[in-house]
Amino acid sequence: MRHTLSILVENRFGELARIVSLFSARGYNIESLTVAETLEAEISCVTLVTSGDDHTIEQIVKQVDKLVRVLQVTDLTGNPHLEREMALIKVRPSTAASFQAVLSLVSQDAMRVAEVTEDALIIEATGEWEHINELVRQLTPLGICDIVRTGPVALAKVSKIASGTFIRPAV
Repeated sequence: MRHTLSILVENRFGELARIVSLFSARGYNIESLTVAETLEAEISCVTLVTSGDDHTIEQIVKQVDKLVRVLQVTDLTGNPHLEREMALIKVRPSTAASFQAVLSLVSQDAMRVAEVTEDALIIEATGEWEHINELVRQLTPLGICDIVRTGPVALAKVSKIASGTFIRPAV
């Protein structure tokens, strides 16, 4: 099962490498990884997506939490949280009909045309991971020639998770 972990870590040189090394050394896969400073410049939030059964995820959380400069690890999966991903998708429609189909799809969904070039459209899409996957599936036959995705970022909707782990409230 897919799990989204929120990891608060001291914003120091090499901390991300320590987290990634832990995953690598134990044979865990990282499906997605995003990192950015929080409101406090000395703390970063790592949003990491991985897969595994409940026991495996529990072990991952415990092992990451043991790292010296990790302040907090929370498995957001199953708890109220908001998760979003952004994708930039370059589409090169081959016909006028496929061009119209792309524009029609853009107008229906959480997308916008970010750039128009001589031979392509660059579309910006934001949404849940599954939604982005569905958009890619729909756009593929219309001529996707390049794509880049951020990976999800996630934020707990409540200040306390059921397990009692404190999550910093959003400002």
